[in-house]
Parts: sequence; structure tokens; C-alpha cells
Amino acid sequence: MDKQPFYASFLYAAQGVRTAVRQERNMRFHLCAAFYVYLFSLFYDFTKTEYCLLTVMVAGVLALELVNSSLERTVERPAPSRYRTAGVVKDMAAGAVLVFSIGCAVCGVLLFWDVAVFREILAFFAGHPAALAALCASLVCSWLFIFREKGA
Repeated sequence: MDKQPFYASFLYAAQGVRTAVRQERNMRFHLCAAFYVYLFSLFYDFTKTEYCLLTVMVAGVLALELVNSSLERTVERPAPSRYRTAGVVKDMAAGAVLVFSIGCAVCGVLLFWDVAVFREILAFFAGHPAALAALCASLVCSWLFIFREKGA
């Protein structure tokens, strides 16, 4: 019988997410992409259903990235006779993230492609230099966050 409190499983899961954010560049990339998806979604009149779709796509990519990272670690140093299998497992897990990400990108284009809104976004940032400076600063911070050294 499991004697750990129920909430402990949530703490372990949170630790797994924290480790992935600290040590996996692709996880940090996906988090930053999600931030900008939600930021620019504010310029659209999305319905609750469209926000649900965005959230499912973001959560799906992050979840698949966690699975991919855990599989990569699991097969990281196989016995010499298992190198080929380990490589295939890693490639297939990465492929799952890629396939879902491409699907999300297609959905994103369908949801976000609106030239009138693009003009509105440009006009907003042209008329609000502080907001433009904040956006540029956030892009620099995102770059540094994504490409920092592993485990830093």
C-alpha cells in the first residue's frame, strides 16, 4: 500500500516540469512560443472555444516535450548492443513532438491569419513606443532564456 500522501505525486510532477524547464532548451522554446501566442491572441476576438483550442495545443506540445525528454533520458546511455534501438526511440519521440507542433502551427495560421489584425497590431506598437520597447526587451529575454546553458 502506498503510504505517501496524495499531494506528493503533484510535487513530483512539478519537479519534473521544473527539471525540463531548467535543462531542456526545446521546453523553454515552447514556453516562450506559448507566451507570445497568448500575448498576440489579445488582439483577436477569440471565443472561449478558440481559447480552449489554443490551450489544448499549448498543453499538448508541452506534454509531448516532457514525454520526449523523459524518453531521451531513459535511453541516453544504452548498452552497446542497444544503440540503434535507442536512436530510433529518441527519433520517434522527437517526431511525435514535431508532428503535433506542425498541426498546431497549421491551426495557429488558421486562427491568427487576419491581415486587418496584423495592421492593428502594427498600429498599436507604432503608437505605443513603450509597448514596442517592452516587446523587444521580452524577445531578448526569451532568446537568453531559451539559449542559456543547460541547467543554468
